[in-house]
Amino acid sequence: MTKRGFPLHLTMEWLHIGYKSGSLMPEEVVLEIIRRAEADAGMNVWITPPTMEAMKPYLEKLAELDPAAAPLWGIPFAVKDNIDVAGIPTTAGCPAFAYTPQEHAAVVERLVAAGAIPLGKTNLDQFATGLVGTRSSYGETQNALRPELISGGSSSGSAVAVARGHAVFALGTDTAGSGRVPAALNELVGFKPSLGSWPVKGVVPACASLDCVTVFAHRLEEALVVDGVTRGIHENDPWSREVKRQQAKLPAKVCLPKQAVAFYGPFAAEYERAWLAAIGRLAQLNLTIEYVDYDLFSDAAAILYDGPWVAERWADLSGFIDSNPGAAFPVTERILRSGASAEHDAASVFNAMHKLQAYKLEARKLLQDAVLVMPTCGGTWTREQARKEPYSTNSDMGRYTNHCNLLDLCAAAVPSDAAGERLPFGITLFALADNEHLMIEAARSFLRGGEQTLIGGPAASEQLDPGRAESSAEDSVPETAAPNGKRQEMAPNADHPAEQSITVAVCGLHMRGYPLEKQMIGLNARFIREACSAPRYKLVKLPTTPAKPGMIKQQQGGASIELELWEMSPASLGLFTALIPAPLGIGKVELLDGTEVSGFVCEAYAAAEAEDITEYGGWRRIPQP
Repeated sequence: MTKRGFPLHLTMEWLHIGYKSGSLMPEEVVLEIIRRAEADAGMNVWITPPTMEAMKPYLEKLAELDPAAAPLWGIPFAVKDNIDVAGIPTTAGCPAFAYTPQEHAAVVERLVAAGAIPLGKTNLDQFATGLVGTRSSYGETQNALRPELISGGSSSGSAVAVARGHAVFALGTDTAGSGRVPAALNELVGFKPSLGSWPVKGVVPACASLDCVTVFAHRLEEALVVDGVTRGIHENDPWSREVKRQQAKLPAKVCLPKQAVAFYGPFAAEYERAWLAAIGRLAQLNLTIEYVDYDLFSDAAAILYDGPWVAERWADLSGFIDSNPGAAFPVTERILRSGASAEHDAASVFNAMHKLQAYKLEARKLLQDAVLVMPTCGGTWTREQARKEPYSTNSDMGRYTNHCNLLDLCAAAVPSDAAGERLPFGITLFALADNEHLMIEAARSFLRGGEQTLIGGPAASEQLDPGRAESSAEDSVPETAAPNGKRQEMAPNADHPAEQSITVAVCGLHMRGYPLEKQMIGLNARFIREACSAPRYKLVKLPTTPAKPGMIKQQQGGASIELELWEMSPASLGLFTALIPAPLGIGKVELLDGTEVSGFVCEAYAAAEAEDITEYGGWRRIPQP
């Protein structure tokens, strides 16, 4: 633990519990983050580090937002410095390129509207060209666990900011693996949505037709909360498209490469052992495993840098590079200028497009109801090795990542068992753009398989102390250890299907068609059916803005109240519960058939100042003003 009881790793759940109990204020969190960023200044995490002056407008704005309607209320996040934040310079890792935008990038705008606090701008491989984290005019970003190793790029600063506890989550970008490689090297989850599902308006293009905005977090569920806020078409973004995330379910099969996976770097043997251990965990998921020809994916990956897509990078940046000789990092300029080669003529572009289209067709057939699993990285390097061999080391880091966006796949990089002491290892799950739901549930199941915990409860090392949850700020804030990106449920068991989700009864603004339905969707909850409570409840209309219902169980009398039943994962329920303001909470609700489910309940004292609306029998039946 660090000063004032803050955990090393900050999570949404931990902050929501502190905010709800009154033991923690956003200003305290920001001050702690500023302290941490200053302490880690030598790690070159930030280009524009967080300051209280810059945070003040966002902190003041929180007073205007209803925490129950703002799923990211008070959650601080970092932004890769090729993504615009209004009033803060965007450098893309090159001082001469810097400009100060007047408006947020589309994704930042959506996050701020949901209550999130942008902290500052993080370091990156210049112009998002690189996978090593050593190609910046602002210094090499050190690995969060072992400073002698590379941090991964290009979203190096964003990943390390989360891993070092400077932010709850961070935005990166991903063209060839930049949202996944740094996740693996810093023991995080890296979620890369389907192309176009998050808008890229306000993002400095690396390769515009392939660029994605991504998120780093300690937990998959928290990455999905961010996804729920940022997802959706943007009317002013030509690359934006509607990609709806379906209800999560397991794929029919998991595809693994039939060829031996090649490992590299000073820890190649350790990485190979960790990969074999990951395969063992996959085998325990009770899913069909099919070994497939990986050449399809490696051949597609080769098109990215050996084909005309390098010309797309050059098309965006040639004017700046030609007008500012020597401004770019030498290795970066050489890569960019390769796009001007005469071999990348119009005919080569169309030849590559036609070849890629055939690869896409093969991938669609192969992954129709499946996910592909590969090591996120086949190894790592020391920063010294990356400096001495800047091209080969960088190329190695993209071996199992480059194919993804070219083939229009989504991806989630998740931690697996470590390769060694302070040497993380991770896998990436890939799926077709319209099969994100398969990838998500497979990732959840894999992470569950690494936990030895009780269903719905935190691991022993992560248990929240209920007494601390109600303590004052003068004492301490709720304590929990770092979760390392892993879910808090047991692995699914065919004999116990109920362990995979929890039924939750809602009776008001979270029902379908009401304003807070979006919270349910954002937490990947699934509507099951309409239902009614046992005839033992009083329903009141709380004097809040907006008005909310409260169900209070009666010892005698009462009525049956109309409800909706939804399903959500235990981890999502934990996040959901932390968002609910007093006097409401989650308890046990008795249904008409005598069974009990988790659901909204209200403390009895609230009835004194609330309107009794029991006679209507449900929130939908109340006369509208």
